[in-house]
This record gives sequence, C-alpha cells and structure tokens, in this order.
Amino acid sequence: MGYQDASTDHSVHKKALTEKLSGLPALPGVYQFRNRSGKVIYVGKAKNLRNRVRSYFRDSRQLYGKTLVMVGHIADLEVIITSSEVEALILENNLIKELRPRYNVNLKDDKTYPYLVITNEPFPRIFLTRQLRRDGSTWFGPYTEAGQLRSILDLIGSIFPVRSCKLRLTEENIAAGKFKVCLDYHIHKCKGPCEGLQPENEYLEMIEEIVRLLKGRTSGMIRSLTEKMHALAGELKFEAAAEIRAQLDSMKRYAERQKVVSLDGVDRDVFALASGQDDACAVIFKIREGKLLGSRRIYMNNTGGESESGLLSKAAEKYYLETVDAIADEILFQHALPPEEEDALKTLLTAKKQDEHGRKTAIRFAVPQIGEKAHLLDMCLRNASHHLEEYLIEKQKRGEAAREHGGVLDLGKLLRLARLPERIECFDNSHFHGTDYVSSMVCFVAGKPKKSDYRKFRLTSVAGSDDYGAMQEVLRRRYSGSLSKELPLPDLVVVDGGKGQVNAAFAVLDGAGLDIPVIGLAKRLEEIFMPHARDPFNLPKTSPALKLLQRLRDEAHRFAVTYHRKLRRERTLRTELTSIPGIGEKTAQKLLGYFGSVEHIASLSPEELETAAGKSVAEKIYLFYHPEEITG
Repeated sequence: MGYQDASTDHSVHKKALTEKLSGLPALPGVYQFRNRSGKVIYVGKAKNLRNRVRSYFRDSRQLYGKTLVMVGHIADLEVIITSSEVEALILENNLIKELRPRYNVNLKDDKTYPYLVITNEPFPRIFLTRQLRRDGSTWFGPYTEAGQLRSILDLIGSIFPVRSCKLRLTEENIAAGKFKVCLDYHIHKCKGPCEGLQPENEYLEMIEEIVRLLKGRTSGMIRSLTEKMHALAGELKFEAAAEIRAQLDSMKRYAERQKVVSLDGVDRDVFALASGQDDACAVIFKIREGKLLGSRRIYMNNTGGESESGLLSKAAEKYYLETVDAIADEILFQHALPPEEEDALKTLLTAKKQDEHGRKTAIRFAVPQIGEKAHLLDMCLRNASHHLEEYLIEKQKRGEAAREHGGVLDLGKLLRLARLPERIECFDNSHFHGTDYVSSMVCFVAGKPKKSDYRKFRLTSVAGSDDYGAMQEVLRRRYSGSLSKELPLPDLVVVDGGKGQVNAAFAVLDGAGLDIPVIGLAKRLEEIFMPHARDPFNLPKTSPALKLLQRLRDEAHRFAVTYHRKLRRERTLRTELTSIPGIGEKTAQKLLGYFGSVEHIASLSPEELETAAGKSVAEKIYLFYHPEEITG
C-alpha cells in the first residue's frame, strides 16, 4: 500500500501553488484561495490578478494579523478572468454571499429593508415590498424604516389619485367595460381609469411627478404645481386650482419635515465608518437637494487587520450593488479609498448613473477636511459610532445568553440528567443563633434568573440551629403546599449545603412522590453532593455548569440574607416601640408602616402622632421619647 506523510503532502501543495502563481495573467478577475481540504477560505478581486495574488506571497514580514494566518492555510488557488473591473467586483460580491469564506469580512444589514415599486404596466400601481425583482418596474430604496416609507406612501395618496386596485387595466379590458369604479373614485382617491374616465397619458404624467418626488426633487415640483395652480385660476377653473393648492400644502409639509444639511442643494451620499476590535459599522447618509432623506447602516464582522479605508470600500460596494436609487453627483468618504478599489467603484457608478437624457455622467469622490462637507462627515461618523456601540452591547448580551444556555447544557451532561435542567430552583437558609429562621428559593429558567418566581419563607417549625429541619420545612411548603399548584415543578433542585442537606431534601421530595433530581453545592471546596452518594465530586473550575451553580447558590444566599436582615431590623424596631406601656405588637407594626422608622416617630409632635395612633396612644409615645416634659 502506498503511503504519503504530511511533509510530502505539504511539498506537493506548495509546488502546485508555485506553478499556478507563475502562470497568472495580468488581467482583471476574481481569485479564490483554498485550504488543504479544498474549501474556499478567501475570495478577492483584482484589476491585475498577477500583481495582486503574488503580493500575498512575496514577503511574509509585510503581512500581519488575519492575513498572515490566512496565507499559512493557502494550499491552492483558482482564478476567474473577467472582462472588466466592474464584472470582477460584482462576481466577488456574489461569491462571498454564496461561499461565506472564513477570512472575508462579513457584511450585513441590521434588517431586511423595504423597497417602493412603481409597477411596469398600463396605469402603474405603487406599493411597498421587501422582495426586489428585476421585472422592468421602477424601484426606489432600500429604505431604512418601513414607517418612513409608509409616511411617503400616505403623502403620495394625499397628493396624487393613484389607483390602489390590482385590476389588469389593459386597453382591451377597459374598452370591453369589464370593470366598475370602486369607493376610491367616489371619495376622490382615484379618477376611474378602470372605466376609461382618466386617459393613460394623464395618469403617466402623474406617475412622473411621483418619481420626481421620490428622487427628492420637491423644490422643482413645488414651483411646477404653483405655476399650474395660478394658470388654472387665471382660466377661472377654481375647483381644479383648489385641488392643486391642497397638493401644494401637503408637498410643503413633507418638504419641511426633511432636514436641510447642505445649502448648495447638491445630491450627495456620505460614508463614515466606526470600527472596533473585530467589528465595524458603516453609515450612509442619502442627501438630495441638500436635504437628508434617510440613512442606512451596514455592520461588518471579522474585520481584524483590515484598514478603515478598505472597510469603507467594501461598504460602498455592497451599498451600490444593492441600491436601486439614482446615483448621487458627489460621494463623500471619511478616508480615501485604496486606488484600485476606487477605480473599480467609480467605473461601476459611472455605468449606473445617467442624466435626464440617458447620458452617462461623471461622479466626484471627495474626502473633505474642513467646511460644511466635513461637518456632514462628522455627523455621519457620530451616528456610526453610536450604532456600533449599540451593536456591541447587543452582541455581548447574545454572548452572555449563549454562555448561560451553555451552562444548562453542560450541567445536564455532567449530572447525566434524563431531562435538560431548563428550570432550576435553589434553596438557602439564614438565621442568627437559631433565631429569625428564614429560607429563600430562587429560580433560574434557561440559565437566567426569573425573579417573579422567587419566594421567601419565614420558618416556624425549627427550634434552635437545625439546618436539616429548616431545609425539610421549606421544601415541604414548596412542593406539598399551595406553591406546588402555583408554580411549575423544576427540572433540578439545588440546595446550599452538603450531604445532610441533600439527603434531607431528597427525603421530602421522595415522600411527596416527586422524581426530581436534587444536588447540593458546598461552599468550602465547591463540592457537588448527590443523595445517598458516599463521596462528593468536583466540577472543573472553568466549567460553565459550575459557574451556573455558583450563580444560583450566591443568588439564593443573597435573597435569604436580605430577608433575614429585614426581619431582624423590624423585630428590633418593634421591640423598642412595644416597650412603651400600652403599645402592642399590632400598634407598633401600624406605626412603622405609617411613619417608616422609629427615628421619625420619636421626632413627631403629639398632634402628628395622633393621625395614625389616636390621642391616648400619641401622648404615651410622645412622653416616652420626651420624658423631660412630664410634670409632677
């Protein structure tokens, strides 16, 4: 049988890789790096494949972080030659989405954004959707908030009588009289194109005005509507002029809601990025006619070792590959993009951008340092920093939740439980030299405290210092009393203590006919005790299961001690009051509940005390704390 060791295998891979590197073309395209198992670990694009790919292997001292680790895993490469940089950019984006390579930056939006579509049909419809289809319709978006988009739809509905039906309004169907006008026609929300009451050319003119509105061209529309209103009024068509005036009022209210951020009225997109250790957030401001129409966030993971300019480039590529809005005249960046990335992006955007006559127009990239544009970038950066901070907090919460659930899984496995301990109840006792005996029960569900199910108990059957008896009383009251019907049964019971407490707890559960696992956690050595087991055992110090048990035990102890201190404080205060002749337990409790503390009671006048205790009792309390006022 033939045999090839690891070193021989590595040399074979290295030789094959060297041969491929020597034969790379100096053409644009996409390259894929694979590891020894053949899995794609990185996808990149290049204006010149030969120069870009070879740069990874020239001098390892120029590599660092994630890139250095990645190069150590490259065993093979594959290239796809494209006819242009733009094709390479689009192909790279598609391959990353499909393959999700380990060492590529992971870009994602914070949600699935909605679009607004004007359908490609006679008498087009307008509606909101989250499914983008290349069907010849006119698309706007994506919008950052569905609420923002619905307000725009409401505005369109208040200004323009656009049909809301789904009828197939072909010339033949309308001529055949297949449809009848609906309620929208009678309340002046539609002009009845279904019955031929509105010509198609008039309807399409209205759609063109809506397109201008959605592109942010409100100032031109306001001028146009104003001229139209005056013209109708001059022709004595006052009813039609009144309709235009209502449209104008709605348009002006919409324009006033848009925040003016630039006085020169230029269409701009602004890109800023805040980065952390391995995460980043890019924010894009969409500015049209100097007004901020909206913003979008793009989150990135696996960013360690990447430059901010490179991350900005990736965010811009993602944004412009997905957006269906008209491209702005000027794009502001926080940092200058890498030259090769900038060239590819400019080529892509120039191809997408056309003027009103269908001609391709140039796009300006800028990195402003002073003035109004720098202020815009600063505002955008503050937003990016804020959203990144929020994202990292949420990420930390998700990590904590995963660790908590990991503790539940680990505990079930280590204790060999038949059922995962999703609900755990833990008990602890507290007393002071055998007095004021109390117990606490805390509940964790899915590794997290469920404080609504916490319970505290004032024990009555325990004489002296008897931890075993205390544990049996509290478990009987929990699992045999009314609480057994009020709360669901746990998957695991934990008691604070050793062998004696565990056996006492087991006896109560067994006597109640409950087959619930029970364990004890002793404080001194963090040992785990099982019922009737001769010896305890220890969990690894780093075990998620031990961390979960410690949190349970410490929370039960805190809850018990807090309740015990409260009872002792109340007993001490009541004892002082009940030492006053004529003041009993109930009166003392009433006074404390009314006034809050003995110190406050001692400072009050007889008239103030009388409001809660009556005249006779008030005088006794006052004279007790003011004996100097007693006269012979």
